[in-house]
Amino acid sequence: MSVPTSARVVIIGGGVIGCSVAYHLAKKGWTDVVLMERKRMTSGTTWHAAGLIGQLRASSTMTKLAKYSADLYINLEAETGIATGLRQNGSISVALTGERREELLRSASMARAFGVPVEDITAAEVKEKYPYLETKDVTHGVFLPTDGQGDPANIALALAKGARQNGALTLEGVKVTGITRDGDRVTGVDWETEKGESGHTACDHVVIASGMWGREVGRMAGVNIPLQACEHFYIVTEAIENLPNLPVLRVPDECAYYKEDAGKILLGAFEPVAKPWGMGGIPDSFEFDQLPEDFDHFEPILEQAVERFPVLAEAGIHTFFNGPESFTPDDAYHLGLVPGTENIWVAAGFNSIGIQSAGGAGMALAEWMTNGVKPFDIGSVDIARMQPFQNNRRYLVERSVETLGLLYADHYPYRQKATARGVRRTPFHAHMLERGGVMGETAGWERANWFAHEGQEREYRYTWGRQNWFANSAAEHMAVRENVGMYDMSSFGKIRVEGPDAEAVLNKVAGADMTVPAGKIVYSQFLNENGGIEADVTVTRLSETVYLVVTPAATRPADQDRIRRAAGDARVVITDVTAGEGVLAVMGPKARDVLQSVSPDDFDAFQFGSAREIEIGMGLARAHRVSYVGELGWELYMSSDMAGHVFEVLEEAGRGFDMKLVGLHAMDSLRIEKAFRHFGHDITPEDHVIDAGLGFAVKT
Repeated sequence: MSVPTSARVVIIGGGVIGCSVAYHLAKKGWTDVVLMERKRMTSGTTWHAAGLIGQLRASSTMTKLAKYSADLYINLEAETGIATGLRQNGSISVALTGERREELLRSASMARAFGVPVEDITAAEVKEKYPYLETKDVTHGVFLPTDGQGDPANIALALAKGARQNGALTLEGVKVTGITRDGDRVTGVDWETEKGESGHTACDHVVIASGMWGREVGRMAGVNIPLQACEHFYIVTEAIENLPNLPVLRVPDECAYYKEDAGKILLGAFEPVAKPWGMGGIPDSFEFDQLPEDFDHFEPILEQAVERFPVLAEAGIHTFFNGPESFTPDDAYHLGLVPGTENIWVAAGFNSIGIQSAGGAGMALAEWMTNGVKPFDIGSVDIARMQPFQNNRRYLVERSVETLGLLYADHYPYRQKATARGVRRTPFHAHMLERGGVMGETAGWERANWFAHEGQEREYRYTWGRQNWFANSAAEHMAVRENVGMYDMSSFGKIRVEGPDAEAVLNKVAGADMTVPAGKIVYSQFLNENGGIEADVTVTRLSETVYLVVTPAATRPADQDRIRRAAGDARVVITDVTAGEGVLAVMGPKARDVLQSVSPDDFDAFQFGSAREIEIGMGLARAHRVSYVGELGWELYMSSDMAGHVFEVLEEAGRGFDMKLVGLHAMDSLRIEKAFRHFGHDITPEDHVIDAGLGFAVKT
């Protein structure tokens, strides 16, 4: 079959994800859909996936996508004639500790809220459903009757056939060797075949669905797709006599999952310390390949499994398998339009849940590509959440050691990543550490979340109840509410928008009116076409032609890209200046007294919602009278070179007012107390700005 010279969209990668995207685009009536697979379909990681189909995810949107996948696979066989092997035999997760029991109970409550059938079951009921299991130390179980398992390769092949039935072209043995761009747009792909032919296909869109090759293909297009391959281990036993059809079983406290398949048991693991693979690049010849066995690495999992599942001791091992899977820095996959581009799309990095996610992810991406807007809130997997530095090879290798194991770790609230830390530090980082700051990490930024007392351990002790920092944070909260506190908010994103058309561009993207005098601060939201909230920001007009947009650290790339798209050909320059300024917030009833003691400026006459330059100590700062904690206070912006001096001047002055250093956990509890919204938790793109109670921030 010849390779066409033009296409509406080229999908790079013939695994289950690429096949799903092709299927859904073709179903939506897209013509000239071309999927290019370098070797054979499914030959990367899809073919060796475990094929578990779980429906309950961490949010209602992700659960909706997983449920869509399961429903789609049920009907695919009738549509295409290819057996998907889907069995809704249910799944059981068991707890061996009180903490895990609490997590399972919470997840069951969430399942009910999301409309997923779920049953809480006792250890005896677990034993009844899974008679081979040792349950003497099982504290609780959760059974999801509509979960199941399927044949990964056949699911992908059925999606590919469904795509072809609707006019798509799927090509094997065609490797993309280059991606051509004209500014923000891809114009086509270069390719070569296994027969030595080469050519170029012009296209309107490119979808990178290249799995563990995603980072390299992204670099070919000049974009960042941070992911890292890791080794994933499982064994398959010899046939076990009279083995019934069993539910999928997960024992996360032992890092293990079990699947009955054709009278055998598959035992897989998500071990706490993973093994990254392919650091020097994935071999060009890789196709249906296995990685070398590492029985020593897998042995601790197997030893526990034999105790948990005694029949394993009698059944021989038929297969010891080690194959790669791709993992992202935060264990959430990459989906959507790449920031800084107009037509490069991504669906990759599925963290070992590719089969259960593929149907929904393909549907969501096809909707977005067709309609030009996200179909619903997909912020947790939107590729725009990734920071540019996260594509660094060393960072990815170090973080991936942890992320695979986090799939089955206790998912405690406030849990911080332990690996690949210390990459981004505010100008006050050393000051915070010296004074007992206990750091968390957001978007690579190290941030003091709470402050330990003298002699107190400076680390988190996680639990589902009150954690070890609760009393510390409560005291910090009360200091701001009743006296005065100071915290570091330098990590918040700072986007400078300047030029003759800056006002018009921001009026286009934000709900509030930016036609204000210099020195005025405007609280606003970036809104989508439905009035949904895409960002929650403050915008300060610094001069006639310059604005400063302040936004959460994690959403800065996405918010900056939204401004860029709105700008089009307007006369503006949009710059990330986050690292250029340190920011200290001085908040509380005595905030004015502290600042007045170190500055000759008049803080009595300083109006709320305004910003101006002040003298402070022997330096300069720009003071913004605005508050995310609902108390009297100012945010002080100073160039990074003066940050240390300003901190020390304020700290010294604060001693006379019993000022307390405050962490970001306290900032969060303070803003909750005042009912201030937090993007991603309280408000999302699915929430209309009026329904969210933010109509006051909109110029209608």
